[in-house]
Amino acid sequence: MKYVIVIPDGAADAPQDSLGGRTPFQAARTPALDALAARGRVGLTNHVPDSLPPGSEVACMSLMGYDPLTFFTGRAPLEAAAQGIALGPHDWAVRCNLVSIAGQTMEDFTAGHITTAEATELLAACQRGLAADFPDLAASWSFVPGVSYRNLLIHRGREGAAPVDGSLRATPPHDLMDKPVVDDFPRGLGSRLLTDIMSHSVDWLRDHPVNRARLAAGKRAATHVWLWGVGRAPAFEPFTVKYGTSGTMITAVDLLRGLATLAGWTRLEVPGATGYLDTDYAAKGRAAITELATADLVCVHVEAPDEASHEGNAVEKVKAIEEIDAKIVAPIAAHLATLGDHRILVCPDHPTFIATKTHSRGHVPFVMAGTGIAPSGQSTYDEVAAASSGQLIEPGWRLMGEFLKKVP
Repeated sequence: MKYVIVIPDGAADAPQDSLGGRTPFQAARTPALDALAARGRVGLTNHVPDSLPPGSEVACMSLMGYDPLTFFTGRAPLEAAAQGIALGPHDWAVRCNLVSIAGQTMEDFTAGHITTAEATELLAACQRGLAADFPDLAASWSFVPGVSYRNLLIHRGREGAAPVDGSLRATPPHDLMDKPVVDDFPRGLGSRLLTDIMSHSVDWLRDHPVNRARLAAGKRAATHVWLWGVGRAPAFEPFTVKYGTSGTMITAVDLLRGLATLAGWTRLEVPGATGYLDTDYAAKGRAAITELATADLVCVHVEAPDEASHEGNAVEKVKAIEEIDAKIVAPIAAHLATLGDHRILVCPDHPTFIATKTHSRGHVPFVMAGTGIAPSGQSTYDEVAAASSGQLIEPGWRLMGEFLKKVP
């Protein structure tokens, strides 16, 4: 049996006035998804428990079949795993965005989609600033470049000397777009330390040559580091032990790379996959088809719908969904039909509402089709069709078990 999972990140949404009262899924032209719906099972699931933050770190963990109430320890440790950073029992990881704040408003949580090379230079300046302004911290705290604006701050600790703990909370910067930030700085044990670092980063970054060059080119400067997503290393059960099969992850996002690493999946890097609206959808589809020659399960994660939502752009969100349908779902479904027994699952991780530009918890539509899956009677794949089907799988982490369930 061959299995494919497609995750259109943040694609679930509410009806939009700009789309004639339709959701982006309803407004998008999606013949491949609708074909899956007509021959498969359409329903609703919820990947975000009420007690956890409604982000991809929780929701994608659930989509991969892991109960986040058991395995979630924070977002940053997942991204550390993606970079091959091993966290010891007394270590902490902190997500570090480079952001643009104007006055007290989050102007851009990506600092104008700053390049990885630029971010690396700026974080080196932050490390030097940390050593100068906080000499007692320099030996145990390190800024680690990631991809573009997505980076890390790592603390190497020792027993009995934790500077932060699990009570520390901070608002993700992508939930603050065009909003005041003054009430959303870290809270909890260690929050004063992180807030001080964030405040000092203004001086570390202000006159840096990278920022001067960006401003001269009409681009946004990275004005601050924004620290959030604090956590320690999680203890994952290998996917092969839990579900009896291996997996391959195709993504451009470190969070998903980290989840794949912790689950014991293979990670497949695809040239042209950017984690943004300009990603090469067709390349991801081709890579998945090639990988199916040797892999039993392939997961394709696409960040673009989520990015469009954070920008409040309904047109781009519809376009992203149509690209996923035409260049990923359609060719993969056609290829699976030539392989014998197979199944395909399409499901967003969480809703990201265009109206608020933020992640949310709540139900998302799924469709699964293939060998041994009886049709549920829907002819389209969208939020309304899923709600009318009467099919509900909760909690969301049980969806994976349903998808992989052996044929009677």
